[in-house]
Amino acid sequence: MQREIIPYKPVLKEIARGFRNNQTKQEKILWKYLKGKQIKGYDFHRQKPLGSYIVDFYCCELYLAIEIDGSVHNTEDNKVKDVFRQDKIENFGITFLRFTNKEIEYNIEVVINSIKEYINWFEKTRGECRKNNKM
Repeated sequence: MQREIIPYKPVLKEIARGFRNNQTKQEKILWKYLKGKQIKGYDFHRQKPLGSYIVDFYCCELYLAIEIDGSVHNTEDNKVKDVFRQDKIENFGITFLRFTNKEIEYNIEVVINSIKEYINWFEKTRGECRKNNKM
């Protein structure tokens, strides 16, 4: 399947590079598991610009964005912004998986299993779409 290119604002490219160079502890932990196609052979990218936003991790083959929510996401204002941002990105057909800092630090195996469960679901539904010539 050919990758669909999702446009983004060019100014975000340099900002994303800065984020990659200054990862949080939790991003470093999860990246150890995502990099190098370690999860079922899928290629994930860190700090990926999509539209007008940057997501923590993204796999274009799976149309999957993964976000790690720290305490800054707990304010009402930021919760509203997160919902708006996620909605805009989901309009590209992208699915979000969200995890907290604590989940990454203390339950990484549960996080990885959740990602694998999404991949299993995606592969099954994608296979069904191919059978019905809907993809």
